[in-house]
Amino acid sequence: MAWLVAPIVMAEPQGLSGQELVVEGYPSSVEATGDDGRTRVLSATLQNADDRGLDRVIAGDRIIVEGSGYNPASGIYVAICAVPEALNEKPGPCLGGVPSTTPGEMSEEGAIEYAPSNWINDQWAWRLFGARSFDDAEQGTFTAYIEVPGFADENVDCRERVCGLYTRNDHTALDDRVQDVYLPIDFVG
Repeated sequence: MAWLVAPIVMAEPQGLSGQELVVEGYPSSVEATGDDGRTRVLSATLQNADDRGLDRVIAGDRIIVEGSGYNPASGIYVAICAVPEALNEKPGPCLGGVPSTTPGEMSEEGAIEYAPSNWINDQWAWRLFGARSFDDAEQGTFTAYIEVPGFADENVDCRERVCGLYTRNDHTALDDRVQDVYLPIDFVG
């Protein structure tokens, strides 16, 4: 089990993502160059919602999230989370929580599985715990499939807190804010 703990203990923060705390409007794509020199692009497309954007999301919506420029040496969580009050604070809490890190069945390679949050980590061992691989580790690209659970749960109420569709480092680098990139999101109703 020590081989699983080592990445958690050894990860060193790389800085901030370079994205402003407040993103104007509800763009479908944002770009930020982090303190680590990587330029990350985060994009989202609402499925079957031609008349709506990220400013009018409803429970049950499915969102295809794509990213590029991410560091595959650190896994990421993709979820709808509360926007923190400062850039050096971890986004959250998140709707649906974050993916489980308990052992389970490994997903079929390339399988599309919608969930309130997705976990992207290129290390084979973490795939046993439910992580998806990066699409192209060299380019830091990924695709995540989010199914919106609603505007509130036991973790956060996005009617009372400003929320966004976030990427953030997974538990292997929890204190590192360099991959905190988000798209603003709002709910209908």
